[in-house]
This record gives sequence, C-alpha cells and structure tokens, in this order.
Amino acid sequence: MTTAPGQVPLGYAGTRHPLDPDPARATKARAVFALGLIAALTGLFVGGVVPATIALQLSRQARREAYASGGFLTGAAWLRRGERLAWIGLVLCAVAVVTAVVIGVVRMADAPFGHDYAPNMD
Repeated sequence: MTTAPGQVPLGYAGTRHPLDPDPARATKARAVFALGLIAALTGLFVGGVVPATIALQLSRQARREAYASGGFLTGAAWLRRGERLAWIGLVLCAVAVVTAVVIGVVRMADAPFGHDYAPNMD
C-alpha cells in the first residue's frame, strides 16, 4: 500500500502505537511561567532576580526533558513565555540598579569635597 519505495505507508499516517503515552503538559513549564511572571512583576524592586534565575534554570531542565521524551511532553509555548518574562524581570532589575547608582553618583557629586570648616578658620 505504498506509492513508491522509501515512502511511508499510507495506512500508518495518523496512528500511534498503543503503548505510547498520551501527550501531557510538562509541570515545569507551568512553574517557569509562574516564576517568570513573578520576576517581571517584582523586577523593579530588585526582588525579581531570584525567581528569574530559578525560572531560567527550570526552563533548561524542562527543555532537556521535553527533548528526551520524544514529543510526549508539551508546553513549549509556556516555556517561551516564562523565559521572556524572566528576562524582562532581569532587565528591569538591571535598570533599577543602574538608576540607583546614577542617582547616588549625582548626589555624591553635589556634596562638598573634604571638610567644611567655619568661615573664621584658616
């Protein structure tokens, strides 16, 4: 029932082996999304670094597990969204730190240098 040598038989195009597991969403994908969302929401307060780092580490593990499962673990879209949110949280944290450093440097530049003695002192 094949059309040419080397092609897939037409009868097996959409069937699965009965012992193959059902595709399931990876639980780490949901965790990566949740941690990425927390990181994006708390990124400006510098608290987003920890959940963002954990989200990026979990996403690496989830991608490896999904690759090893041969397509039976789903949730790649949730992983991508979670990774993007984690990176947004890290960027917001970096913006907050750079802004704080610039404000600190400007305030220190306005401060007088050395001791400020009284006008009657030599």
